Amino acid sequence: MSEIVHEEGKIPFDIDVAMEAVAEAVESYPPAALFQLADEGYGSPFEQLVACMISIRTLDETTLVVGRRFFTRARTPQAVNQLSAVEIDALIAESNFHEAKARQLKTIAGRIVADFGGVMPCDEAVILSFPGIGPKCANLILGIGCGQARISVDVHVFRVTNRWGYVHATSPEQTLRVLEEELPHRYWLDINRLLVPFGKHICTGRLPHCSTCPVLPMCRQVGVTRHR
Repeated sequence: MSEIVHEEGKIPFDIDVAMEAVAEAVESYPPAALFQLADEGYGSPFEQLVACMISIRTLDETTLVVGRRFFTRARTPQAVNQLSAVEIDALIAESNFHEAKARQLKTIAGRIVADFGGVMPCDEAVILSFPGIGPKCANLILGIGCGQARISVDVHVFRVTNRWGYVHATSPEQTLRVLEEELPHRYWLDINRLLVPFGKHICTGRLPHCSTCPVLPMCRQVGVTRHR
């Protein structure tokens, strides 16, 4: 472990260089769960909604197992609507807060069937009106499932972009607003896809691996006092 000397010897931050370096650094790590499920064919807006609901306060490793099992039983609003909340709960039991999530998924599926003919709309206001769905999930659904340019800020995106000094914000909500102003559109979806594995394995919350980080020459290491 080493002590940090901030700013001294740092070069100007370049988001293009940073994103290229991060992409190379995380190539050997598994992608974030929703991106992995999309790569496996579960990329429709509704499937991404289900996966994101499962993922809330749940490890990616668990989300993948639960999501795959769920989709072998039901992949559409119509199919989920035919299940009872108890049946949904049994399918997602390893996910944290599964009982509440089961009730919410049942309500959401029923509403999509009743109000939208069984086709989930790619509409931010509608998605945010669903119980249990906040901005992070909404933007992932719209980005991965609907192909829209969206930024999803989770704990990793929040920590890494602020640690870099690219963003100066005190909350994920503020970070999202700054990124929407500063981040080139070509990186809006990739910022989550890349920074989740980067934050899990390299730029960790405690004792980040600064000594082997490819972004170190530009990173301001904000808030870091010790590293590996």
